Amino acid sequence: MPAVTLVVGDEELLVARAVQRVITEATAASTDDVPVSDVEAGGVSVDEFAELTSPALFGDARVVVLRAAQDASKELAAAVAQHAADGSDEIRLVAVHAGGAKGKAVLESLKGAGAKVVDAPRVKTTRDREQFVADEVRGAGGSIDREAAADLVASIGTDLRELATACAQLVSDVGPRVGPDDVAAYYRGRAESTGFAVADRAVEGDVAAALETLRWAFATGVDPVLISAALASNLRTIALVGAAGRGSPDSLAGPLGMPPWKIRRAQGWLKRWKPDALAEAVQAVATADADIKGESADAAFAAESAVITVAGCAGR
Repeated sequence: MPAVTLVVGDEELLVARAVQRVITEATAASTDDVPVSDVEAGGVSVDEFAELTSPALFGDARVVVLRAAQDASKELAAAVAQHAADGSDEIRLVAVHAGGAKGKAVLESLKGAGAKVVDAPRVKTTRDREQFVADEVRGAGGSIDREAAADLVASIGTDLRELATACAQLVSDVGPRVGPDDVAAYYRGRAESTGFAVADRAVEGDVAAALETLRWAFATGVDPVLISAALASNLRTIALVGAAGRGSPDSLAGPLGMPPWKIRRAQGWLKRWKPDALAEAVQAVATADADIKGESADAAFAAESAVITVAGCAGR
């Protein structure tokens, strides 16, 4: 197994899988527990990195996950590149880089040092999500026709974790051949998932994508009350994770009662949110929720207004 793995991309599920694969392989190759250090490049000094990657006295295996490598300082980038060039049988380094122009020097230096590269590009289009579904079903030992894959994406939305779970569940429950009838039987009416797809785009500040997803949701019969509920849930998660302060998702999972992936996603959202903007968004969603539940004649308009306000507050 290569001493350094470079994960390039920002698709959360694919990144998480690549990181976990390295941890699993390191654990399988060791007779002892393998400690894992999970740190952000922007908050790690060269000395701290040197300590994390220094061989242990008895040669014990360790895994160091360096996230957001594009945010590394020049000094840290040089140290990472040197570590990759030197190699280490005990220390497995996983550098996660979002791709793009920022931090390109560390990206190229790790590639040049022979790091194993794992691509984790954002799955952006409906066609890409349908291909993802086909690949997931194939990986689970089954096959799915094009119509069924399209139906599953339409039912669940953009959340890759939900899609991956659905693919594995379908193969497990209905057997290796998955068709449109199977998808309809298991996943028709997944309106709640669609509501969260709208809310995710809104808290990311992507007004156009949020409205596009919202209109698709309404066209497929999603109740506006599910939109306001999803918005409120996302804002509440942002507030809870923000109040918890700095810490790794794994360490905060217990106290917050949330899975690490959800905390990591909220930490990403937090970069776009200021306390006053969050308060304004919460108030807008509360007003919309009241309107949707009877105080307004146009529930869809109230939900759309809330989506626009939340998306506008993000990054303000």
